[in-house]
Amino acid sequence: MLQRTPIYSDHLAAGGKMVDFAGWDMPLHYGSQLEEHHQVRRDAGVFDVSHMTVVDLVGADARDYLRRLLANDVAKLKTPGKALYSCMLRPDGGVIDDLITYWLGGERYRVVVNAATHDKDLAWMQAQAAGFAVTLTERAELAMLAVQGPNARALAAGVLGGADAEAALALKPFTGVERGDRFVARTGYTGEDGFEIMLPATAASAFWRALLAAGVKPIGLGARDTLRLEAGMNLYGTDMDETISPLECGLNWTVAWEPVERVFIGREALEAQRAAGTARRFVGLVLEGRGVLRGHQRVQTPAGDGQTTSGTFSPTLGVAIALARLPAAAGDACEVDIRGKLHAARVVKPPFVRNGQGCL
Repeated sequence: MLQRTPIYSDHLAAGGKMVDFAGWDMPLHYGSQLEEHHQVRRDAGVFDVSHMTVVDLVGADARDYLRRLLANDVAKLKTPGKALYSCMLRPDGGVIDDLITYWLGGERYRVVVNAATHDKDLAWMQAQAAGFAVTLTERAELAMLAVQGPNARALAAGVLGGADAEAALALKPFTGVERGDRFVARTGYTGEDGFEIMLPATAASAFWRALLAAGVKPIGLGARDTLRLEAGMNLYGTDMDETISPLECGLNWTVAWEPVERVFIGREALEAQRAAGTARRFVGLVLEGRGVLRGHQRVQTPAGDGQTTSGTFSPTLGVAIALARLPAAAGDACEVDIRGKLHAARVVKPPFVRNGQGCL
């Protein structure tokens, strides 16, 4: 039996094509993945991301615990509501998951992790809490909706209304604010502006319907993936996993090396890898001709073979794009093996699209 979010019936009412995603019955699209992609780039769309896991951390040692648990440093969070993107690592530097941490003020933090990694994440986080004065509480009673697109903030604010709307519109990027039983954050996973709104599950359906009535369109998982790939954002389980370190998936910017005395899980392994130099680098690819790029296709370069980690046809750019891990010495040109035939591609630096505009 697949798990269902609080607005499952609303997905059916909107014509959602439901699929099994990590044990959840989720909408792939509502008729046209392509139209939904353009809707987010040009106007506003809403994603049901209630399958993701929200965990609240409270306690005198919550800050020290997170400084040990994460490769990025929550000591950077100087203002309540500020968010931090980070990897959670194994001792050997492999990525257990990528996540966002919000400082709620005082001894309170909120962490949002992926749906597919729910069980292993919670088990790991609980195990590492031993010896720290911190309590971890999963907030399964919360739903989460992501409203994204150039008009997303204005339309969502109209639904939030009153002081809640004013507080949301005052948010700077990558910050959030608590408003009673709601939490509104100016974060997202599409390369567009917008909000991620956590609210009681009992209120989710009414809020979803109000967004649709305001002109926001429902968007499925299919468009969510093409949007995040255009934005050059990693997908856990595809672009990274426990065999890959942040230095090999383009996330070295999320590792806080300073202060040197902070000992986080995986630090020793990452320092050794950094000193030796990584054998692979994480890049973007653009196919020069016709064809479709997918994940795990062989990439041939003069320095040796690499592999795409995820790929798609970019609706915004009209070309096939991919993220890939190539030998560190690979140049700017390569060939991708598509069904046994080599196709020319060029190496670029992600993102491919930012705020609706192509970056190539």
